[in-house]
Amino acid sequence: MLARNAAWWDRTAPTNIQEAVFTPIMSDATRVAALLSGQVDLAWPIPVQDVARVERTPGLRMLEQLELRTVFLGMDQVRPELLHSDVRGRNPLADVRVREAMFRAIDIEAIRRTVMRGKSRPTALLNGPGIEGFSEEVDATRPRYDPERARALLAEAGYPNGFGLGMHCPNNRYVNDEGICQAVAAMLARVGIRVNLTAEPFGPYFARAGRREVSFYLLGTTPPTYDTFSTIFGLAMCREDQVQGRQPLRGQGQFNHGGWCDPRFDAAVDAARTELDPARRRAHFAEAWRLMVQAYAYIPLHQQYLSWGVRQNLEVRARPDDVLDLRYVVVR
Repeated sequence: MLARNAAWWDRTAPTNIQEAVFTPIMSDATRVAALLSGQVDLAWPIPVQDVARVERTPGLRMLEQLELRTVFLGMDQVRPELLHSDVRGRNPLADVRVREAMFRAIDIEAIRRTVMRGKSRPTALLNGPGIEGFSEEVDATRPRYDPERARALLAEAGYPNGFGLGMHCPNNRYVNDEGICQAVAAMLARVGIRVNLTAEPFGPYFARAGRREVSFYLLGTTPPTYDTFSTIFGLAMCREDQVQGRQPLRGQGQFNHGGWCDPRFDAAVDAARTELDPARRRAHFAEAWRLMVQAYAYIPLHQQYLSWGVRQNLEVRARPDDVLDLRYVVVR
C-alpha cells in the first residue's frame, strides 16, 4: 500500500487519491475477473481476447495505445554447434541465408491479425516510433513474407529437408507471448524447420536466457531513456569478449545473447554516441539499423499495445512505457 505524502514538494500533479493498494495478480483470467467484479479499479495488462468483454461491462473502459516495447526473436549465431538442434557439427543460424529464411517464413500480418487481434504494429527494428533514433525509412524495408523464398534459401544453405530447432519463450511476460511462439513454430514448420517449443514463466526463462542457454528465443525491449542508444548498446553491439583491436565500452552487448557482431555496426553506434548534431546522429543510427536488417541479426516482430482496464470514474494517463504514474490518477 502507498499513502500520500502531504509534504511532497510537487504541487502541480492533479491527483486527489490518498492511498493506492497494489495487488499483483499473475493469472490473466483472475486479473480480469477482479476488474469485472469490482475488486480492483484498474488492471493491466488486459489480454487482447478480453478487451471486448471489458468494454461491454458497464462502468469500465479500456485504455489502449501503442507501447514503446518491441517484441523480437533472437538466434544463437556464435556457437559452433547449437545447444538445441538436431544439426551436429555446425550451427545453421550462423548462416545468413538460414536467418533470412526464418525471417521470410514468418507471416507477421497473420500474427498481428489473429494472435494479437490487431493490437500490434509490425516492425523491422528493435525500436518503434517515439524513440529518438528510430528510422522510418529503414523500418519500411522489413523483408516480406515469402515461404517459397525461405525454402529455396534453406536448400541453398544445405538444408533442403530443413532441420530441428529448440525454441524458448516466456509464457507470462509479453502480450500473448506463448501464442506468438506457437504461431512462429507453425510457420517455420511449413518451410521445414521443426521447432521444439519450450514456454515457461519469465523468472526461470530470463535466467536461462541470461546464461545464454537458448538457441532461438523471444524477448522484448523498452528503452528506459527513450533513445535508440540504450537499446542497441545492450542488444546489438558486439559483446565485450568479441571486441578485437580496440577497447570495448563497459557493458556493451550484455543482452546480445545470440552473439551477432559487426564492427561496422559498432562504429556507427560509436559515431552516434559522440555526435551532437541531431540530424547526423540519426543518420548514424539509420546506418546501424541498415546493417542489422541486412544481416538478419534479429527477427523483430512488433510493438505491442498497452492494454489497461479502468473504472469510468478514474482519470488515468497511460504512459507509452506501460508505467502507471499515480501523480496523474484522479478519482471523479
